[in-house]
Amino acid sequence: MSLTGTSFFVVLIAATTLCVAGTMLLWSRLRGPHTLRWLLRLLMIGLCQLTAISVVATWINNDYGLYASWDDLLGRNTGAVAMPGPPADRAKFTNTDTGLLDTYFRGKHSTLSGQVIVWTPPQYGQPRYRHTRFPVVLLLHGVPGSPASWLEHGGMPQDFQQLMTAGTSHPFILAMPVVDPGGIDTDCTDQPNRKVATWMSRDVPELIGHKFRTLTGPKGWSVMGFSTGGFCAARLPLAYPKVFGAGAALDPDPLTGDKGVITDPAVRRRTSPTYMVTHNPVPVSLFLATSAEDRLSPPRYIEQFAKAAAGTRVRAQTLVLPSGGHNYNTWTRLYPAAFNFLSRHTDAPKG
Repeated sequence: MSLTGTSFFVVLIAATTLCVAGTMLLWSRLRGPHTLRWLLRLLMIGLCQLTAISVVATWINNDYGLYASWDDLLGRNTGAVAMPGPPADRAKFTNTDTGLLDTYFRGKHSTLSGQVIVWTPPQYGQPRYRHTRFPVVLLLHGVPGSPASWLEHGGMPQDFQQLMTAGTSHPFILAMPVVDPGGIDTDCTDQPNRKVATWMSRDVPELIGHKFRTLTGPKGWSVMGFSTGGFCAARLPLAYPKVFGAGAALDPDPLTGDKGVITDPAVRRRTSPTYMVTHNPVPVSLFLATSAEDRLSPPRYIEQFAKAAAGTRVRAQTLVLPSGGHNYNTWTRLYPAAFNFLSRHTDAPKG
């Protein structure tokens, strides 16, 4: 039974209800020595508390996407033993029961392996668009998390389909790669023996470009992410402007770098978006948004970045919501503004 599945959550609620009802029913009916009766009552109280806490903990985990699986929760996801996948030219996309395409492959340039989930818009399969090439958005999840976080908690692709129907976004191919292949987070930077930036900027685009009809060049490719993925969405266009022409960072981790991820202060500073925007400004477009109440992504980091970008070739647009925490409720509220921005700064489907 999946840790994040609805059935597990329902079972926990049912167990809690049964424990409470059983305790109320049996409280005065217990028989035996006085000490035994009180021990049994304490046991019943403990079971009620344990099941109730489990319900709340599961609800929090599902809302924040803290742990994606039982292996993740129990610490059995160790990056050192990540299973190698086939190279991109031999990778096979399989259809899921939700109409998505899923694969696991090994990047030629980074030598990292990981999952990629792809969704194509309805137009992609229609006869009139059979020669049309489509723009791509890489959707980058937070850490901890997985590509499936966008589906299980982020409302994708349904929320995006509503935006297309409303005419606020043109059709995109949505590609959801793992941002920490093997379970090791580098904030989408290349580190010794862990070239995650290369995975994102070369291996994943080459896979998608080889398997799907995509536009070429930075006007056809963009990135969007939340939390750690938001940091990556701000950083990757600055680092690889010939690949990604635009990015949308939703509640990004502090744009000056995370000392818990990159311990070397010089490397952390040099690879952070706030440093990069002033020392290597490139003609890319970035949308950065957060909430005034988000303690993990306070507005001052976005404001600092926007001030640094002023007068450069980087076109930065910011948005601060008056309320909302560091969670999916806030991120989904930002979808309309983010996808509208990406649509205005990328090319529409061509063919």
